[in-house]
Amino acid sequence: MSLNDAHCHFFSDQFFTTLGRQRPQGKEQSSAGIVKELGWEPPGAADDLAERWTKELDRYGVSRAAIIASVPGDEPSVARAVERYPSRFVGFFMLDPTATDAPARTETALDALKLRGICLFPAMHRYTLHDDRVGAIVGLAARHPGTAVFVHCGALSVGVRKKLGLPSRFDVRYGNPLDLHALAADHPDVPFIIPHFGAGLFREALLVADLCPNIYFDTSSTNKWMAYHPGLTLEAVFRQSVEVLGPDRLLFGTDSSFFPRGWQRAVYDTQVSALAKAGVNDEGRARVLGANFDRLFPPPVLS
Repeated sequence: MSLNDAHCHFFSDQFFTTLGRQRPQGKEQSSAGIVKELGWEPPGAADDLAERWTKELDRYGVSRAAIIASVPGDEPSVARAVERYPSRFVGFFMLDPTATDAPARTETALDALKLRGICLFPAMHRYTLHDDRVGAIVGLAARHPGTAVFVHCGALSVGVRKKLGLPSRFDVRYGNPLDLHALAADHPDVPFIIPHFGAGLFREALLVADLCPNIYFDTSSTNKWMAYHPGLTLEAVFRQSVEVLGPDRLLFGTDSSFFPRGWQRAVYDTQVSALAKAGVNDEGRARVLGANFDRLFPPPVLS
């Protein structure tokens, strides 16, 4: 059984540089200074970070991972990692579709950089999924077969921003999974991924996924959003998700991001236990933990 992680963040040097630019005068703004302030390990060059992640995946028996460029404009870092280790990484990138250069950046990311996932954060960048500019980006995804559109819905909290005292002027009203319905229905060949089971909007995520067979859930993070649903357990979340979507539309993920923490084995252990308690059989677990990812993003054929 292969084990793949559909949700890891590639916190490159450019990621920390971008955060530094957002800090006010008088606060540490250099990449190295911010990493030191956080108590994390420096990422080094993209090649170095890619090698570090490869060794980390090897350590835990993870075959492949989706790695996300976690600030707009950091596509080259992830592309470099994918170029160096094409059999290990699938490249995703964050995009604000309301930016004037969004279509051009998307074309470059999908064509020249060979990235496979467009990550949208409507609450973060404050736009509705009904915006024509979003539709245009999804249209580009449709014209590049094999491209997925990742849409963060529900509660949104970026831990590193909190630690650095950066404002997070998000608006969760824009993160309703139901707003995906028209986009997914209009583009049935584009896979859409909702992370964290909808991050608090579980019922809405189930509803839209039931209506649209091209919508997937990723299971990543500790899923603390369950606190918004008194009495809900991860076991029950998996059971209901499998009942509505089936085992073929769940993608295991951890939401791993920085070192020295590295890959979050505890998330894996918790989810494997919950899957078993939910009554998901061996074949179903194999699909969730690896096979579904390989079906959406087939490994490259290396000469």
